[in-house]
Amino acid sequence: MKITLKRSVIGRPGNQVQTVKSLGLHKIGDTKEVADTPALRGMVNTVKHLLEVHE
Repeated sequence: MKITLKRSVIGRPGNQVQTVKSLGLHKIGDTKEVADTPALRGMVNTVKHLLEVHE
């Protein structure tokens, strides 16, 4: 699963900022390839409005 940060975390609640950082994304446009596990699905679901997800 590929995830890309599309929106800024500035002004977002702390838990959303920490979730984005723990996914390994730092700047807008950063892309990571991650395993499709239930734990990562939950993290992506928390910040789905900031990300673009490709299966």
